[in-house]
Amino acid sequence: MKKSRFTESQIVAVLKEGEAGLPVAELCRKHGISAATYYNWKSKYSGVEVSELQRLRELEAENARLKRMYADLALENAAIKDVLNRKFLTPSARRDVVEQLVQSKLSITRACRIAGLSRAAYYKRPIPASERDAEVIDELNAIVAKHGRWGFWKCYTRLRLDGRGWNKKRVHRVYCDMGLNLPRRTRKRLPDRPRQPLDLATEPNRCWALDFMHDALYCGRRFRTLNVIDEANRECLAIGIGTSIPSARLIRVLSRLVEYYGAPDAIRLDNGPKLISEAFTEWAARKGIAIRYIQPGKPNQNAFIERFNRTYRTEVLDAHLFANLEQVQAITNQWLVDYNEYRPHESLGGVPPVQFMPRPTYAPNLYQPMST
Repeated sequence: MKKSRFTESQIVAVLKEGEAGLPVAELCRKHGISAATYYNWKSKYSGVEVSELQRLRELEAENARLKRMYADLALENAAIKDVLNRKFLTPSARRDVVEQLVQSKLSITRACRIAGLSRAAYYKRPIPASERDAEVIDELNAIVAKHGRWGFWKCYTRLRLDGRGWNKKRVHRVYCDMGLNLPRRTRKRLPDRPRQPLDLATEPNRCWALDFMHDALYCGRRFRTLNVIDEANRECLAIGIGTSIPSARLIRVLSRLVEYYGAPDAIRLDNGPKLISEAFTEWAARKGIAIRYIQPGKPNQNAFIERFNRTYRTEVLDAHLFANLEQVQAITNQWLVDYNEYRPHESLGGVPPVQFMPRPTYAPNLYQPMST
């Protein structure tokens, strides 16, 4: 809207001249305004003094200021309603709401009343759960460390039997805060394995090496093989075949070899679950056999058996389609005789293992199928 060149005081003075009897046409000509403008002024400012106009302007300014204050209060009220529309059930959550309201320039008393929290609860700082429940946490950690498969109720019953009178709700809260209610699938950690030197024995029966392999029959059924060689002359002592070779069968195969050849000084192997089982380690301790575990993920530390595995896979497993385990064992036994007695080995100077370093006792019948 175009601003008038006359101030409100000037407009009132013009109207006063008209009220004094000056004709409208002469008044308009004198001040350079139209008759329409004069009558518009008269309808708006007729009977108004300059002091009243000044008061009117002050009222308009005050009204604008009040509108701005109302808008700010409306925004603050909306923010408070937004906060209160949420459900804050715990004292810590209500304390956070009070902190937000106090930062919004509200008094602590009003903020506590809005949030439904007493001022005593607001001023009293909470004790951290780690300090408040330290004793419960220690007791639960002690039980879980010893009995990792126990659930909440077994742990709670054990605590009650130990004379701990804690409420079950408190124990369950701490139990859940510790994450013990979630499935615990911990990976079995292997001990640190020192690197074993891959030295070559000067005579047979000093160090054996063993490893597992897997393949599948023509029908898709999978099977495993247990390969045992002597590191001194690379002779393969036995290959056991089965759909599963647990630690009990592993011990039977090795016991049969020990009965025939005698116990070796050491056996080199990896960290498979059957090879780190208590049954196998106890059997080796009874026989006086040292176990040389390779470092996890370092198959090159068991290089002799790994080289044999590649040869066995190339010449037997990948070269045939097997219908059943009996066929696998029969073909493997024939190949073992050829491998130990006829096949020249470049690493042995072009002679078979039994000629490179003969054993005091040697019998090919040992290659017959292992009993299960």
